[in-house]
Amino acid sequence: MKVLVDTPVWSLALRRKRGALSPAERAAVLGLRELITAGRVILIGPVRQEILSGIEDSAAFERIRDQLAEFPNEPLDRADDEEAARCFNRLAARGIAGSSTDTLICAVALNRQAAIFTRDRDFERYRAVLPITLHA
Repeated sequence: MKVLVDTPVWSLALRRKRGALSPAERAAVLGLRELITAGRVILIGPVRQEILSGIEDSAAFERIRDQLAEFPNEPLDRADDEEAARCFNRLAARGIAGSSTDTLICAVALNRQAAIFTRDRDFERYRAVLPITLHA
């Protein structure tokens, strides 16, 4: 199964110093490495943008940009946009606020039958409403 990797996991691997990671964070980075080795990673453009946003040091920006260049953007289409809107509406009907990027992540995962690898706890709430699979 392919796995759509969310920004918090990429940030741990690419932006945090290894010595500053907790055991759970180190496990997430190791899990990402295993997915990369197995060729199971999906990256979408909005997640790439989130990863690169806020990096003020141009050398760090270029280093991370170059590391991410190994991963092509998963092509998105109208069906993904429409499913993201459905996800947003289903969440809102249950009183759960979802961001545009989060609901797009859910939609792409659903449309590709992929799991989502994230450390964002909002996805636990989304899973109560949407038939998404979270990567352990």
